[in-house]
Amino acid sequence: MINWTTIDTVLLDMDGTLLDLHFDNYFWLEHLPQRYAQHHGCDPKAAKALLIELSNKLQGSLDWYCIDYWSEATGMDITALKREVSHLIRLRPDTAAFLRFLQKAGKQATLVTNAHPKALALKLEASGLHEHINTRISAHQFKLAKENVGFWAKLQEHSNLDYSRCLFIDDNLQVLRRAQAEGVANTLQILHPDSSQAPNPLSEFRGITDFREVMSP
Repeated sequence: MINWTTIDTVLLDMDGTLLDLHFDNYFWLEHLPQRYAQHHGCDPKAAKALLIELSNKLQGSLDWYCIDYWSEATGMDITALKREVSHLIRLRPDTAAFLRFLQKAGKQATLVTNAHPKALALKLEASGLHEHINTRISAHQFKLAKENVGFWAKLQEHSNLDYSRCLFIDDNLQVLRRAQAEGVANTLQILHPDSSQAPNPLSEFRGITDFREVMSP
């Protein structure tokens, strides 16, 4: 599926690609609404509906990923709340093996995430991902989300990348479409980002449920 002789750099999403998306889905859809209801003294169902409505309005923007924005909007310390359930932060089962495969193959592995630096620090610490990947880029450096027009041009300029020899792996279709539109030649979709849910259907992108499907010379 991947002709590795044509790839120098692998650009890797974090949540849903290297890390199990179960943590994020549980935090935003279950834990935060419960804690918001307790903090503000409101009905849990009403809290969940309010937070989902705000999330839907923000989706696709950098604020959707911004810990500081959500802390201000909810009147709560989002980083502290994430720490309450940080035991759910974990690598996808095949991640460590895949990163070792890339290292052995001599490929540069670069983390490219929309995660806010505070969330990134927490997840690196909790998952041990920092032991496997050294080069890390947060979209907040460029003040654009990965699905926003211009992000990939800024990343290319910042990191001096040859997109014709890059492979970008993500679970988010909107992000993959933006990367492709801005010149990333090789893309791959993760179809099973959340271990607690069924895999997503195939899209217009090549897709895998497990990195082992592409771990061959």
